[in-house]
Amino acid sequence: MTSKIKDSLKLFSLERGKQFFKILSKKERVIFLALVVLFFGSSIFLCFNFYFKHSEFRPTFGGTYTEGVIGQPRWINPIYSPTNDVDRDLVELIFSGLVKYNGQGEIIPDLAREYKIKEEGRVFEFYLKENLVWQDGQPLTTDDIIFTVKTVQNSDYKSPLRASWLGVQTEKISDLEIRFTLKDPYPPFLETLSLKILPQHIWEDVPPQRFPLALYNLQPVGSGSYKLTEIKQDKLGYIKSLALQTNQKYFGQKPFIPKINFLFFDNEENLIKAANQEEINGFSVFLKDPFLFENRFVPHNIVLPRYFAIFFNSKQSKILADEKIRQALNYGTDKKAILDNVFSSLGKIVHSPILPDVYGYSKPEKIYVFDSRKAKELLEKAGFRDQDGDGKREKILTKQKASAFKNQLKSGSQSAEVTELQRCLAQDPQVYPEGEVIGYFGPATKRAVIRFQEKYAQEILEPSGLKKGTGIVGPSTRSKLNEICGKTSEEILPLKFSLVTVDQPPLVQTAQLLKEQWGALGVEIEIRTVGLSQLEKDFIKKRNYESLLFGEVLGSMPDPFPFWHSSQKNDPGLNLALYENKKVDKLLEEARQSLNPEVRAQKYEQFQEILIEDAPCVFLYSPDYLYLVSKTIKGIDMEMIVDPSKRFSTIENWYIKTKRKWK
Repeated sequence: MTSKIKDSLKLFSLERGKQFFKILSKKERVIFLALVVLFFGSSIFLCFNFYFKHSEFRPTFGGTYTEGVIGQPRWINPIYSPTNDVDRDLVELIFSGLVKYNGQGEIIPDLAREYKIKEEGRVFEFYLKENLVWQDGQPLTTDDIIFTVKTVQNSDYKSPLRASWLGVQTEKISDLEIRFTLKDPYPPFLETLSLKILPQHIWEDVPPQRFPLALYNLQPVGSGSYKLTEIKQDKLGYIKSLALQTNQKYFGQKPFIPKINFLFFDNEENLIKAANQEEINGFSVFLKDPFLFENRFVPHNIVLPRYFAIFFNSKQSKILADEKIRQALNYGTDKKAILDNVFSSLGKIVHSPILPDVYGYSKPEKIYVFDSRKAKELLEKAGFRDQDGDGKREKILTKQKASAFKNQLKSGSQSAEVTELQRCLAQDPQVYPEGEVIGYFGPATKRAVIRFQEKYAQEILEPSGLKKGTGIVGPSTRSKLNEICGKTSEEILPLKFSLVTVDQPPLVQTAQLLKEQWGALGVEIEIRTVGLSQLEKDFIKKRNYESLLFGEVLGSMPDPFPFWHSSQKNDPGLNLALYENKKVDKLLEEARQSLNPEVRAQKYEQFQEILIEDAPCVFLYSPDYLYLVSKTIKGIDMEMIVDPSKRFSTIENWYIKTKRKWK
């Protein structure tokens, strides 16, 4: 078609368009234009509507997360990190283990692609994922795993994890296969295998005595989702901040947040101040009112399988050795009031050492519901009464008569014991009318002894076939004399004992409330608060306390054995009540060796009933773990964690930025 023809057609179309508008009235032209605008507007709306219906906001990479913590990093090293909260947090992000926990507290593979449990729980075989490397590019193999385990097991390295690995044999099958063999079946060993792995090529030449001092403790090489890139210190050497970036060689899902900063504080006051000034995006501290930050932070209340209790050491306290006293203290404890006042009701009341609500076990048949009347009745039965109306209970103990006469006495004897003999005989004028107390056994004393023997002939003479007294103070005569004249004494035993706990706000507040509640029963307690390190060294390790307010942390697979078996009464065992019961020992032994969850549940439920009846402690509460995170941080989904550091176990799902993408 020539250009002239095209121009003619355009002119024709334009002319027709002009003619079309000329034949329309003004009103019709307005309506027509409105319809045209509506058409194009509708088309645009439909296009956008289609796009929004078939797309969604999804996490995308970007942003920086800043965590505020109290304390200092010391050993960013898996074999030492259990002793320091900050170290555990960093190890969780920088290192990997054969298995790890998900947001529900369940164990899932990490470095391992799969594992098998064989020989009724004695053998655990793991198969590693292929092409695993450390952040420096070196290959990660089963040699690194064996090196880490043997380092933990070697007492020269002084790892706090050593007790969990005693007796475990490791065997390399190949670079990707490894076998662990136990002496006895132990299904919860799977949790032990969450141990983070050290790189052998970095640490193998470091001798044991240099291990805690090595620079690698603050320059870690790991295989986790993040790697350490920067440490900032002040003039005195204190670490003020630390920066992590995504490990590009990480074998798993890459985190959406490429950078994490840690800011370190020396106390809660400064940490909270930083939160108020929006210097940090997340933190965890004990708060009386967690909703103070609700405008900027989202409180995540996460279940921790732990409980706090008052453990009674009946070996050091006469009072607490009495089961009635221990039961009375259980009935006299208002657990709900403590949970409400100390933790703003954020947590659960605990009645059992196996946490039925957490693990799905049957609740105990017997629980100690708060009942002050019943508590007072039990104290009365135990012999403790308020003797003088001062509100404090005490018990009068009458000591048995002491033996005043131990030796054979006869004419010519002269001693302090003869003096006591004469005083005893003089109490009866018919027996010893002379009543002389001179310390010498003369004729008058002999006649008195004969009269005494004949007065009580049925008990003294007849058993020996005698009819007349001998005047000699022999065994049967001494026995009767001791019965009549032996010394007696009374001792007043106040209903009082000491309570030791950690110098931390929630536990100090709990102790004060216990003092008030038990004080209303007539029980007096002396509270002593100390730092955690001192508590462990001077009290727990030596079992040097009458009662102890402390917490015990369970795992994702409960194993009460370390806390309640009689073999664990001494350090490093964790039987803090020094509890002994042969039936309980057997149940705990059988339960920890069974692979059948139903069998374990049955054994543990029987165990809880016996323990609750014996009342070696007062179970109190299981507070939620409160983690406050900025509203800008999304993707945090955790129901249960076995340790506060495990809040980072799902870090790869957290995100700050989003981008709309097609569904």
